[in-house]
Amino acid sequence: MRGLAVQPISLLITTCVLFVGSHLALSHPLRDGLAGRLGERGFQIVYSVVAIATFIMVVQAWRGMPPEPPYWVVGDGLWIVASLLVLFASILFMGSLIGNPALPAPNAARDAAAVPRGVFAITRHPMMWGFTLWAVAHVVVMPTAAQIILSATIIFLALVGSAGQDVKKARLMGDSWRGWAGRTSFVPFARQVGGGAPWGDTIPRPHALFGGIMLWLVATWAHGALGYMVAGIWRWVG
Repeated sequence: MRGLAVQPISLLITTCVLFVGSHLALSHPLRDGLAGRLGERGFQIVYSVVAIATFIMVVQAWRGMPPEPPYWVVGDGLWIVASLLVLFASILFMGSLIGNPALPAPNAARDAAAVPRGVFAITRHPMMWGFTLWAVAHVVVMPTAAQIILSATIIFLALVGSAGQDVKKARLMGDSWRGWAGRTSFVPFARQVGGGAPWGDTIPRPHALFGGIMLWLVATWAHGALGYMVAGIWRWVG
């Protein structure tokens, strides 16, 4: 019986490794060769199909896990911590959608020449840190082996992918990206803690702040509406 109990978690680990491995391989060593053969649009189609297919495999494996006892008791205090982490992650994510030189946008060089403000004064990879904090928050309130494996997969992919993006952008954009990297930090608030930038620069812009709050409210409401645990402010209101 114990051998059978291991099988679902082994499947989850295998699908997570496949998801991360295929993503990193297509993003870096295989990208140029495939893009040269298939064209940029063809490569993006292949990349998207592989990413979606492997992610579905991960989700199905995660859903197939049997009930697990949590590693620690989750009370209101941890739910407040997790809710604030997701709110901050939502602000980072919404702020990353405008003026982000890390995105494959035609104005990347122009965006990289700007003075870092808002979420970009916090970190030059606000989208990836948003995913990271979202994953951490889920472990805080769902401390099971399956959730830790899934969240660790997301965190690893987000942070390693960000480091790889730094290398790729420096190669593609040259001095414009290196200048941007020199005025920003990888780790959130590192420049402010080190005295290299004022804390006032980190105040989120309106689209990040209000967009992030709206995303947080809708996403946490949907969490309960779709049959998962009631999350965010909805645990205490309504």
